[in-house]
Amino acid sequence: MLNFYFSSLIKLFLALMTSSLLFNCSRILTPDQTTEVTEVRAGQYVLDPNHASLIWKLNHLGFSTFLGSFNDFEASLDFDPEDIENASLEVVIDTSSLDVDIPEFEEELRGDNWFDVEVHPQAVYRTTGFLEAIDEDTFIFAGDLTLLGNTAPVNLEVSFHGGGRNFLTRSYTVGFSGSARFNRSDFGLDRFTSFGVGDEIDLEIHVEFMDAGSS
Repeated sequence: MLNFYFSSLIKLFLALMTSSLLFNCSRILTPDQTTEVTEVRAGQYVLDPNHASLIWKLNHLGFSTFLGSFNDFEASLDFDPEDIENASLEVVIDTSSLDVDIPEFEEELRGDNWFDVEVHPQAVYRTTGFLEAIDEDTFIFAGDLTLLGNTAPVNLEVSFHGGGRNFLTRSYTVGFSGSARFNRSDFGLDRFTSFGVGDEIDLEIHVEFMDAGSS
């Protein structure tokens, strides 16, 4: 009888421990996250460089789309879901970090016939105002891009994906993607445009921002 009593207690204890473990694992695997932009925490955000991509595309002689990226950039975001029209974004790109998966061509692109990275080591994009809301999660902002010492207006379409505490970084995180289109000739990058190398550039940005005040 006594053995049966202790056996029942052990089974109850193990059941409680298992339930507690499953509950905690569930909290980790399904973190407190929202896809509603209106529920996101307001504040200053900084880029998570481990979850950030900046891709550019152009037409290559009418045969294909040529892709490149910048692998080193910083960004800061000031965001309040109750005042989206006054959100502000700044992106600073290290132009020497350009990547086209062709090392010898990358060196050529860094030279003075193209990005001239020794003279112009950075490109900078800053939003200047709010233009419109496409839907509840997608917005268009006006901005200025400075490249090769030239500044021209470039609009940025931004889509919100989700926000919440990231259990890996332990930081409150928000995720966005963005796209923009402009002519490279507006910035003095007009080489070979007359030979069919595209003037129009499509930019894609995929980023996660961490709350600057998160521990």
